[in-house]
Amino acid sequence: MAFIVVSFLAVSCGEKKNETRAEDAKTEQKITSEAVKYKVDTEKTVVTWKGSKVIGGSHDGTMKVSKGTFAMKDGKLESGNFLIDINSLTVLDIPADDNGNASLKKHLLSDDFFDAEKYGNAAFSVTGVSEKEGKTMIEGNLTLKGVKKNISFPAKVSVEGDKAMIISEVFTINRTDFGMKYGSSSFTDTFKNKAISDDVELSVSVVATK
Repeated sequence: MAFIVVSFLAVSCGEKKNETRAEDAKTEQKITSEAVKYKVDTEKTVVTWKGSKVIGGSHDGTMKVSKGTFAMKDGKLESGNFLIDINSLTVLDIPADDNGNASLKKHLLSDDFFDAEKYGNAAFSVTGVSEKEGKTMIEGNLTLKGVKKNISFPAKVSVEGDKAMIISEVFTINRTDFGMKYGSSSFTDTFKNKAISDDVELSVSVVATK
């Protein structure tokens, strides 16, 4: 069984925390015979997100992870991957019975953003783990809206008995690298008070058992 929390947070102006450049996809790590496997418990898995305008205003909600597997070797993360069910998206900052809730969800699932009809899943697969300036850096391919790019972020990885934990620091990606250009002032003459920030903050917190 496992519990995984993946937080997708979008930010407006301000400091970019652990900004990561999206690069070409790399070879994904394979599970070796010596590694210990951990399976995602989808009933206890949640993805949270928050999106903001460049000048004021934001929305937030959740998504579910449909499946995933991680492997640990000698107490360290060796490999892993998980799928995010885009169609499970919910909006939390607008009351469920408010028409605005359904309207926003429909727009987010449209081809302006996730294009859930065509790309029903997002995915992350580990391509490497290293140490940098005293921190564990997790590198992996993020596939979003059919675009696969390699990103990296700092995280704490630990094992306690049958439980493994992976808790990342907040890090920043650019949503337009993954084909989400709607409302971006980088590609259109959108007024700043209507523009949606290109910068997206992500954080990942995983608690898993064998």
